[in-house]
Amino acid sequence: MGRKKKILAGICVLFLLVLNVLIVGHRGSVGGNYELHLTVTSDKEQEIQVYYSVARELSEKMSQVQSYNQVGESQELVFSVPFQCNMVRLDLGTQPGTFTIQDVYLGCKDVKEQIPEMNDPKLIEGQQIESLESNKGTLKVWTNGNDPYIWLTIDKDQLYPILEKDYTQKLWIKNILMLLLIDGGAVVAFVFRKKVLTLPIELLQNRKLIMNLAKNDFKTKYAGSYLGIVWAFVQPIVTILVYWFVFSVGLKAGNISDYPFVLYLVSGIVPWFFFQDALNGGTNALMEYNYLVKKVVFKISVLPIVKMISALFVHAFFVVFSLVLCSLYGYTPSLATLQILYYSFCTFMLTLGLVYATSAIVVFFRDLTQIISIFLQVGVWLTPIMWDVNMLSNYPWLIKLFKLNPMYYIVTGYRDSMLGHVWFWNHWGWTVYFWIVTVVLFALGSWIFKRLKPHFADVL
Repeated sequence: MGRKKKILAGICVLFLLVLNVLIVGHRGSVGGNYELHLTVTSDKEQEIQVYYSVARELSEKMSQVQSYNQVGESQELVFSVPFQCNMVRLDLGTQPGTFTIQDVYLGCKDVKEQIPEMNDPKLIEGQQIESLESNKGTLKVWTNGNDPYIWLTIDKDQLYPILEKDYTQKLWIKNILMLLLIDGGAVVAFVFRKKVLTLPIELLQNRKLIMNLAKNDFKTKYAGSYLGIVWAFVQPIVTILVYWFVFSVGLKAGNISDYPFVLYLVSGIVPWFFFQDALNGGTNALMEYNYLVKKVVFKISVLPIVKMISALFVHAFFVVFSLVLCSLYGYTPSLATLQILYYSFCTFMLTLGLVYATSAIVVFFRDLTQIISIFLQVGVWLTPIMWDVNMLSNYPWLIKLFKLNPMYYIVTGYRDSMLGHVWFWNHWGWTVYFWIVTVVLFALGSWIFKRLKPHFADVL
C-alpha cells in the first residue's frame, strides 16, 4: 500500500473512531420544547388555544392554536411548549359548550409522561366555567362564556427527572443501533473498497477536465439566444414570484414558523432548484454528449458531474440573492450561515448518486426522463418548501414519514443557515441518517453505471 493510501486509510479510521466516541458520549437533553398532548371531545367545533408562560404573563406570541373539528368524537391535539414554562392556559373556544379533556401529558422526543395535576381539581382555576368535574385524570368542563379557560400547573421538578430517565434509556438503545449501522457500513465499504472507490478516483484524477467542460457547458447552453445566460436566472425568479403571488397575495398566507413567507419560500426553494437542474442535466448528460461517449479513450464517467457543476454556478447566484433578501428583512448572516457550503455539498453528493444511476438507465429506457419530470413536480410539494411540516402535528407518524425524504434535511438546513442560525450537529440523528442514505445511493449509482458502461456506445 502506497504512502498516500496509508494516510487516507488512517484518516478514515480516525474519523470513524471520533464518530463512535461522539455517538457513545451523546446524552441528549429533554430541554428545548415539550409537546403538550391532550385529547378533546366537544359538542361544537372550537378553536383551542394554548398560552404558555412562567408567571401567567400572556401574549399572542407565546401561544398556539389548534382546531377541534370532529364534533362528538375524540381528537388529539398537540402543542409545542418551551421547557422553561411551568404553567399553561387552555382557552376553550369562543362559544359555550361541553368539553371532555383527557390523556393530558407532556412528551419530549419519544417519551411521554402524564401531568399529575390533572388528578387534583384544586390545582385548576377556571373562568367562565359553569362547572368542572375531575375523575382519574379526565376533566369534564361546561363553559358559559365566549372566553373560557383553565390553568394547568406543570411541576418541572417532578416531571423533568422522569422524562430524563426514560429518554436516556431509549437514547442508549438508539446509540447502539446507530453504532452497529455505521460500523457495519464501514466494514462493508472496506471489503468492497476497490469497487466503491473506482469512480471517485476517476473523478479526482480528471478534475481539471471536469472544470473545463463544466465552464464550457455553462457558456454554450444559452449561446444561441439573445439574452444568453440571463435565461438561467429568469425562470427560477419567475417561479418564485408566481409562488409568492399565489400564496401571499391570493391565499393571504402569513408567516410560517415565525418567518415571513417570502423568506421561508426562497430559503427552501433555492436548494430544490439546484437539485432539480442537476438531476435533469445529469440524467441526460450521456445522450447530450453522445459523441464523446463513442470515443474509446474518453472517461465518460465525468459527464454527469459536468452537468451538475454547470448547475452549481447558477445555484451560487441564488444563494447570494437569498442572503441579500434575508438581510433586507433583518435576518443578517452569521457564522452559522457558512453552513450553506456544507448543505450545498450535501445536495451535490445526494444528486450525484442519483445521477449516475439515472444517466446510465436512461440510455436504455428513454421514458425515465418523463418519469423524473413527474417525480420532480410531485416532489416539490412533498418536500416542505411552501408549507410547514408542523401543520401535521395531529399526525406525528406522517411528520416522520416526510422527514425520511433526504431533501427535507437539506431544505431545513438551508433555512437553519439563513434564518434560524442553527448548527447541523443539533440534528445529529438526521445528519447520520442523511449520510447513510447518500452513501448507499452513491454506491448503488456507481455500481449501476459501471455495469452498464460497456454497452453505452453500442446503444447511442
